[in-house]
Amino acid sequence: MTSKKIALLSIMLATMLVLTSIESMIAPLPFYAKPGLANVVVMFCVFSIGRSQAVLLNVLKSVFVLIIRGPIAGLLSLSGGLLSIVVVILLKKTKMSYSAISVLAACVHNLGQLLAASVLLSTFHVFYYTPVLIISSIVMGFLTGTLLRILIPLIGRN
Repeated sequence: MTSKKIALLSIMLATMLVLTSIESMIAPLPFYAKPGLANVVVMFCVFSIGRSQAVLLNVLKSVFVLIIRGPIAGLLSLSGGLLSIVVVILLKKTKMSYSAISVLAACVHNLGQLLAASVLLSTFHVFYYTPVLIISSIVMGFLTGTLLRILIPLIGRN
């Protein structure tokens, strides 16, 4: 990896950590759904730099969440994040819009977190929360996809 790529990934990770920290400091959206703005950075990385670098960024972000908010939050971050990256990678070469890919990735992210919570709590009752998270995924996925569509040409990498 070149020094330039390492520097870029460092800036991207710092951006993700700032966005994650801000989301943790502000009051959560209704029903405790977080916007997931750091996912814009991960998707940008998949589309502009590479898959393995996006996975690395997500793992490092999850380690940060682990340190700041504890092991359960870290596990939920990792489980949802990795599943959403898989969706983005699989859909990258389709003709789907950034927003559509982002919405699907957000849905899978939340379902991955619910699955991890279900395993941790040994209950399927957490899935009663699915409708709320799907609605949140649609709204925030559309927003993050729109931000990505704006950012890629501005930064000049597509």
